[in-house]
Amino acid sequence: MTGQIRVGIGGWTYEPWRETFYPKGHPKARELEYASAHVTAIEINGTFYSRQKPATWADWARRTPDDFVFSVKASRYVVNRKVLAEAGEGIANFLDQGLVELGPKLGPILWQFAGTKQFDREDIARFLDLLPESHGGLRLRHAIEPRHESFRDEAFVTLARDHNAAIVIADDESWPQIADITADFTYARLQRQREEEPTGYSSDELDQWAKVAKSWAAGHSPEGLDYVGGPHPAEKRDAFVFMINGAKVRAPAAAMALIERL
Repeated sequence: MTGQIRVGIGGWTYEPWRETFYPKGHPKARELEYASAHVTAIEINGTFYSRQKPATWADWARRTPDDFVFSVKASRYVVNRKVLAEAGEGIANFLDQGLVELGPKLGPILWQFAGTKQFDREDIARFLDLLPESHGGLRLRHAIEPRHESFRDEAFVTLARDHNAAIVIADDESWPQIADITADFTYARLQRQREEEPTGYSSDELDQWAKVAKSWAAGHSPEGLDYVGGPHPAEKRDAFVFMINGAKVRAPAAAMALIERL
């Protein structure tokens, strides 16, 4: 890992952004080009709802800068099931839709569990065993987002660490924050943006998140976050930070403000 920090938003098609982010009259068909020139990563949310054609993946790769990265939200047909250990076929179908067309622009895959999904050690262990380390010649990185308090368990942290899977670090009052470092990268989703704040988060809050992101990239476990276990040994790692949901209209401004600080 290089210790690179990437800051992004969720998707690039959002009607209110045509008033607050995109220039007036900017063609809708060119919104990806504009967004990818102003942030350093985008989390693709549409893949949660439907498959994409290989040509679509290739087009996204073609229209973004050389050093740009997409993270990809895994299909709801995989993660919204009672028994995740039975998701093998769904995982294969999801990976086979054409993700490899992104090439080096493929970032982490986000596996977001339903809010009702509770921690079951055997089920989660078997699910993690199903996640491949590579596909079509590309190394895969996996980020797991639990949304139930029962995942605040050292057994879950150990499982994630054993599989080099990052636990998503949430900044959201609705979901548990588990900031333990479990992979050779970190993945944070910041969801407390406020519409009355032009940059979503206040200047002081953005300063603090910049400090936290630098700490992650340097390999540390920054203070002020909520951990289940203890600090993880320090080593450089890539850090992904997404301004997502909350007051979504402010997400691009929040991401750009954080990038400025970095």
